[in-house]
Amino acid sequence: MSYFTQTAIKHISSTRLKLLRRRLGKLYGMDRADRLLDRMYQMIGRYGVGVGLSPNSQSNGLSEQDVVLITYADMVQSMDRAPLDVLREFCSQYLKGAVSTVHLLPFYPWTSDDGFSVVDYRQGHKNYGKWSDIENFSKEFKLMFDLVLNHCSAKSPWFREFVSGVEPGMNYIMQGDAESDLSAVVRPRSTPLLTPYQTRNGEKMVWTTFSADQVDLDWTCPDLLFEFLDIILYYISMGCRILRLDAVAFLWKRLGTNCLHLSETHEVIKLIRNFVDVVAPETILLTETNVPHEENISYFGKGDEAHAVYQFSLPPLLLHGLLRGTSKHLREWASTLAPPGKGCHFLNFTASHDGVGVRPLEGILPKQEVFSLAKEIEGKGGKVSMRSMPDGTESPYELNITYYSALTDVKDTELGEKRFLCSQALALSLQGIPAVYFHSLCATSNDHEGFAETGRARTLNRKKWQLADLESMLGKKQTTESRVFDWYVTTLRKRSSAPAFHPDSAQEILDLGDSIFGLVRSSQDGNQTIVCLYNFSPQSNPVKFKDGHPQWFSSAKAKDLITGGEIVWGSKDLELRPYQALWLLSH
Repeated sequence: MSYFTQTAIKHISSTRLKLLRRRLGKLYGMDRADRLLDRMYQMIGRYGVGVGLSPNSQSNGLSEQDVVLITYADMVQSMDRAPLDVLREFCSQYLKGAVSTVHLLPFYPWTSDDGFSVVDYRQGHKNYGKWSDIENFSKEFKLMFDLVLNHCSAKSPWFREFVSGVEPGMNYIMQGDAESDLSAVVRPRSTPLLTPYQTRNGEKMVWTTFSADQVDLDWTCPDLLFEFLDIILYYISMGCRILRLDAVAFLWKRLGTNCLHLSETHEVIKLIRNFVDVVAPETILLTETNVPHEENISYFGKGDEAHAVYQFSLPPLLLHGLLRGTSKHLREWASTLAPPGKGCHFLNFTASHDGVGVRPLEGILPKQEVFSLAKEIEGKGGKVSMRSMPDGTESPYELNITYYSALTDVKDTELGEKRFLCSQALALSLQGIPAVYFHSLCATSNDHEGFAETGRARTLNRKKWQLADLESMLGKKQTTESRVFDWYVTTLRKRSSAPAFHPDSAQEILDLGDSIFGLVRSSQDGNQTIVCLYNFSPQSNPVKFKDGHPQWFSSAKAKDLITGGEIVWGSKDLELRPYQALWLLSH
């Protein structure tokens, strides 16, 4: 045992050691738990991670200044430079003080799904740059990396080893049986669940939850666990602050079940959490589980799984409400939303590299409303991805469209711009950590040219920019794109100075009728209160405060944090213009 390992182990409490041993035993058998725990000891200090930790260093250090930018590594390109370096320079020049963390979507070698079919987890894609570019990025921003746990590329070394019958990869791939009853398995796609592949040992049916090129991994193999623990240590050493567990809900398979959210899946996440708590307690685990709300928040566990989960119900619910001109469903949902437990947070977003998932609307909106929303999105130039249901029918799974195109209005672009900004301001004000997609910053419209090239619906929302074109567009002050970008950067910087927007600050949802959505955020020290109001209607609407609500203001006027201007309503009702958003601070 190395000196570093011995030193690090001294910082591990007996309680954590027992937890790690118990979790290893649950997953792989108690007869192997001690040997696996010894193997885990040997990892501590690898890549310099986990050496010299204080046993009490358990703070994630989140604040109102924490905002995540979601982007591809090659989102901004220039002919003569590595995209990662171009993106870093763009973020440094334009977004300092506005975002704190940059989520670099998979920048590893890949073969499909724009990065989520990983060939090699420990390498950077040659077209994006080098690991040194990642390290340089980490000196200016916190970074979020993806850990694609459920599957790897069919072109990966692991799968080649599986085909050739060579260790260790031959044990890493999940096999299935075409004769088994798999009708209960929940599918996110309409493609076949099992795909035949020729191997050295004959034809094998391989589990392919997402596509034939994305072969599922077999987590019953402990060697696979240790591969990923090593990868986690490497990512942390390269500046990863938030670790996003992609498609983690499908991780463990067991015949006779729906193979979703299995107890073993939760146990793997708990094990990773315990491991990270030991080696790098400042690291945040984020689970990506695009499912109905109650299933989604199960990944908080009892405060012992994910530190954060995506607020997946928010994007489709907010989109539906603004397009229908009513905050009713959003208000009712938000009013019953229990705050996460201590140390847990929602990641609030409206758009991401994926489309707008509609499964999280189950139990919130009637099915006919979901189908109606899908039809409207198609009318705005978007696409609707479907999933197979157990009865053989298909149901909307995802709306593929940029969030700006979904909310814009070709008959009145100015009103559409206001509606879009209303949606963004609302998401930024909710309790939790805000995350902003690059294309929301720029009010990017659907990329129909890109879709024509790839034929993939998600390409509509994945446009790549040439740096010169992007800077030219943002420099033109009379365009929607430049106005939205300037609004976003200014608003984010103002938000970062407001302690009422700390992720842990209290939130109260107001009942102000169906046209107005309102909430109150209060700082933890009680010294700042911000009343956030949003008009969901294309018409002007009054805000009628019920008894007790005016107590937040010392007089009938307040400062709007978004514009910096003064809002005065005197003895009258406060009138909100169409799609107006206000963050009111009492004088």
